[in-house]
Amino acid sequence: MAKRGGFPGGGMPGGYANMLKQAQRMQRQMEQNQKELEDKEYTAKAGGGAVEVTVTGGKVVKAVKIAPEAVDPDDVEMLQDMIVAAVNEAIAQADKESEELMGKMTGGLGF
Repeated sequence: MAKRGGFPGGGMPGGYANMLKQAQRMQRQMEQNQKELEDKEYTAKAGGGAVEVTVTGGKVVKAVKIAPEAVDPDDVEMLQDMIVAAVNEAIAQADKESEELMGKMTGGLGF
C-alpha cells in the first residue's frame, strides 16, 4: 500500500501554533476595538436640530438636548417622536460603525 505524502502526524510543522497565535492576536485586537467602540459617542439630531441625542457605542444614552422651541405643551407627542427618532439614529450610527469594523477584521475568515 502506498504511503501518503505529507508531514508526520498529518499537520504542518508549526502551523497549528502559528494559527493559534494569530487567533489570539485577533481576539485581543477585537476586544480592544470593541472597548473603543463602546466608549465612542454618536450624536444624532431630529426635528431640524430641535432634539439632539448622544449615545455611546455601548448604547447608553449620554445626553439629550431639547431646544426651547421644541417644547410645546399642546404637542408633547411631537417632542416624544423627535426624541425617539434621534435616539434610534444615534444607535444606528453606532451599529453601522461596529459592523464595518468587525467586517474588516473578519473579512478574510469567511464568517
